[in-house]
Amino acid sequence: MSEELTLNVLTLNCWGIPYVSKNRVNRMNAIADKLMSEDYDIVCLQEVWSIDDFRLIRAKTQDKLPYSHYFFSGVVGSGICIFSRYCIGDVMFHKWTLNGYVHKIHHGDWFGGKGVGLCRIQAQNVHINVYVAHLHAEYCRENDEYNAHRVMQAFDTAQFIRMTRGGADAVILGGDLNTEPQDLAFRIICGIAELSDACSKDANSLGTSECAKNSYTDLRVARKIPQGKRIDHILYLGSKRYKVDVSEFSHPFPTRVPDKTFSYSDHEAVMASFKFTKGYHNANTSNDIKEHLKEAINVCEAALRNVRRQRLWYLIASLILIIPLVWSMGLDYLMTNFESSIGFNLLRLFITSVLCYTLFMSTIWNSLEKNALKAGCMAMELHLLKLLRKSQNECLMSNINGQR
Repeated sequence: MSEELTLNVLTLNCWGIPYVSKNRVNRMNAIADKLMSEDYDIVCLQEVWSIDDFRLIRAKTQDKLPYSHYFFSGVVGSGICIFSRYCIGDVMFHKWTLNGYVHKIHHGDWFGGKGVGLCRIQAQNVHINVYVAHLHAEYCRENDEYNAHRVMQAFDTAQFIRMTRGGADAVILGGDLNTEPQDLAFRIICGIAELSDACSKDANSLGTSECAKNSYTDLRVARKIPQGKRIDHILYLGSKRYKVDVSEFSHPFPTRVPDKTFSYSDHEAVMASFKFTKGYHNANTSNDIKEHLKEAINVCEAALRNVRRQRLWYLIASLILIIPLVWSMGLDYLMTNFESSIGFNLLRLFITSVLCYTLFMSTIWNSLEKNALKAGCMAMELHLLKLLRKSQNECLMSNINGQR
């Protein structure tokens, strides 16, 4: 066996929403053709919402990427999948407890049952844990109602990686993390899971979303930030047995599908070439992780306060809606003709529907979100306490050694 192994890893958000995404069928075929024509060893895809699209890509890439796995979850599937040149030994999926809002149908994140998927792959004699994830989208940066959800998902993902990487020679995480390198969610993932960014500082301007060169980017957005936002990432970690180095990082796909006027997706594909050699790998241990955790706890506590306020308003709305419903029960005898009776009952049906919604949000949904946020806060506090104790012990030992 060679002492050195090279792997080419690619990640891409395929924007494959049936009946919504433009040129979806043509783009999925083009993506499959591109994967088949290049030399990729591991491919992490997101937003493959149609199982038919997954099967199409699997059929076309069978010769070069014979192993694959789609992570089923939620109502419409998680949208994430992995293709590999090497055998996939074990798989696992961890669904996040906070996944957006069920009533935000136009956003749709909740219906995907999003989470982080794991495939254990053996490349030659190197055991690699490959993770794929797609964090909640950021629909409005100035008023981000999903910030706490994304921070919680980031912490969950980092904890999942930490607790499942035992025995692995290396870890690779690829996906649309919907977070830029300076954002809290990104810092939490890298800090807690001790992952390094495959993108060097020199290539940090390589945007992956809302890039001016992409055919699907709004021109008004493109003018503001031509290079786009870098929210699609490949992160990695070696071990005591294998050192991992990045030899190449790039956007491997052309700006347009050959002979077409549109891009492969509304996101840019990202490729990293890794070199695995025998030896010890220094983990990315951030000294600021305690501050990141404190910031994350503050975000979740603010979200908890907001959830309590929302519950109060939903309860007040429910009480207000009950009054006209009860009052209307005594007005049926006043309906003298068929048309007015139908109109009156339709109005009553509408009020009843809104009442059911407010009661659902103030009870079941409020409890689900509140408990998820509480669980996340407690887990973060425990991890922070562990880090503080470790720092105190290290400081104590340093003082003892200094006195000697």
